[in-house]
Amino acid sequence: MAHRRCPSRDLLRGGSACGPAKPAPWHLGFALLLAGAVSCSAASAADYTGPLFDAHLHYNNEACTHDTPAPGCPHPMADVLDRMQRNGVRAIVANSRPNDGTRALATAREQTRKAGVTVVPFVRLYRDRADYNNWFRDPTIVEMVNAELQRGTPAGPYRGLGEFHLYDSANANGPVAKQLMALAEEKDLAILAHVDDVAIDLLMANTPSKGRKSLLIWAHTGIGGSSVARVDELFARYPRLIGELSYRPGLTCGDGQLCPDWRALLLKYPDRFMIGSDTWINQRWQYYDELMKGYRAWLGGLPADVARRIAWDNGAKLFGVPTPTP
Repeated sequence: MAHRRCPSRDLLRGGSACGPAKPAPWHLGFALLLAGAVSCSAASAADYTGPLFDAHLHYNNEACTHDTPAPGCPHPMADVLDRMQRNGVRAIVANSRPNDGTRALATAREQTRKAGVTVVPFVRLYRDRADYNNWFRDPTIVEMVNAELQRGTPAGPYRGLGEFHLYDSANANGPVAKQLMALAEEKDLAILAHVDDVAIDLLMANTPSKGRKSLLIWAHTGIGGSSVARVDELFARYPRLIGELSYRPGLTCGDGQLCPDWRALLLKYPDRFMIGSDTWINQRWQYYDELMKGYRAWLGGLPADVARRIAWDNGAKLFGVPTPTP
């Protein structure tokens, strides 16, 4: 997430976004009617209480500049790990601007062990904010990525690339974007991409398998409001496309439970969704508890096995994270 300013109330939501969500023009027939009926009773369901896998976490330099004294670190390591621990977050996909934040998390082996948090490191494509709008054509980004992949981390090798942004879908065909999509598939690295639905098709077309083998985690599952029907279409086309649900417009309704069309989609693809915090600004760290409580509320309205998959199992299976002990 980047350069998006939301009212405080939107920053608190586990799966909502800025502004009103557009209604999805999707007729689900009996499945929708069933989902709606189940949703009526979901609000009274108990919250999900199992482990959480935060699949979209940033430890950016606004939270902590790791080569400066305390004034440059409003959220030191002990603080962020305490937030994870008290919310039952037992694993994270760490990607940060710059990558120093991810390396700091990966290096804090004793602290993360005590907190019960497994760090899954990704190489982010940004050294600073200027890279947001230029990474897809800057060859020095490829050099940085290859250097980071060779270097690895104390928590193990990097497992993915991103999060990256494409504010114009056509930039998915930039020379560096093409090169990194092919590299990720070749090395079986996940991609974490903040893009629209048009860019999903373009990015996948730039892989050797045309997206059949590429693991792409779609940040926010279309923050611009891609319809449920369009998300369904893309999931059917690309078997390793995964939806991450932070900031997703229209995900939850007024009672904090899943809206009927999204509930039906999650039930259709229980192995294809994950949750995330998207701590792109410090306010997201300050409201981390509320974000996780929001997820636990609507997860509790799902069948227990589906809730567990979305909350934990899907991420753990993708990255080989063992089941945590209570």
